[in-house]
Amino acid sequence: MKFTIYQESKPGRRRANQDRVGYSYSRDALLMVVADGMGGHMHGEVAAQIAVQLVTEHFQREAKPRIDDPFRFLSQSLTNAHFAILDYARERALTDGPRTTCVACVVQDNVAFWAHAGDSRLYALRDGRVLAYTRDHSRVQQMIERGLIGEGDAANHPGRNRIFSCLGGTHPPQIDYSRKTPLRAGDVLCLCTDGVWGGLAAEDLVRGLWGVNILESAPKLMQTAEERGGASCDNLTMLALTWHDNYDEGQHAVSTQTLPLAAHTTVLEPFGTRGPSGIPDAVDFDETAIERAIAEINAAIGKFSG
Repeated sequence: MKFTIYQESKPGRRRANQDRVGYSYSRDALLMVVADGMGGHMHGEVAAQIAVQLVTEHFQREAKPRIDDPFRFLSQSLTNAHFAILDYARERALTDGPRTTCVACVVQDNVAFWAHAGDSRLYALRDGRVLAYTRDHSRVQQMIERGLIGEGDAANHPGRNRIFSCLGGTHPPQIDYSRKTPLRAGDVLCLCTDGVWGGLAAEDLVRGLWGVNILESAPKLMQTAEERGGASCDNLTMLALTWHDNYDEGQHAVSTQTLPLAAHTTVLEPFGTRGPSGIPDAVDFDETAIERAIAEINAAIGKFSG
């Protein structure tokens, strides 16, 4: 495999960043995952961390160096993350349990497979257009599909944050799956939270990511989304990938050809490393609270490992 990949997560104008993002790859398979947590006093961050960390650790166990069945892997990973978050809430007797959206994608054999719950999105771009994208599990998306509002009205609709599927909710999540999507050289995959897509039209994503160096253009796109979000800008997270063929000599391309069969490379920010967001009254949890949260996250995930 050969690809260029970029990830970034920013708090926007919120007091804390409840988004989480990560990717991991073996010689023959790649995982990308983004989650947007919901719940006060660090619980949203915990839910998103459980989702991203559990899916990533599952990938590290299963990709030796390939995933036997990518769709089954995605189903098991997201379902286990849902139950791990429920266990976390139950053991702490939380009346308002933490929840998170999640979108995850596996690429192997030049084919992409993805799944999502909630309104974190994946866009597939090809030849200067949107080839495919996920459909939000939200009331606003239902209104669009019924013709009650237009696509352009969704970003500013008062009910845009009302989602009906997530991990950790009171009902089992609705998880939607893509078709098997063969990738061509130059194709772009973009996973992002609503803080990004809420401020950008599909045309913005195409202009900003397709046919360019995403390591240079994606940060500018993130900045545009943040500026358009204004004083109430939500957390913003993007994971973008440009797919190459094996003969591409891209300067910053990742090549997995020389990785040992059982090796993995993972980029996943540890929980609690972000510090204050730089805005008034930003949340800055103390080290004891962070250490306790890390232990609780690992305990919740541990039940679904192996």
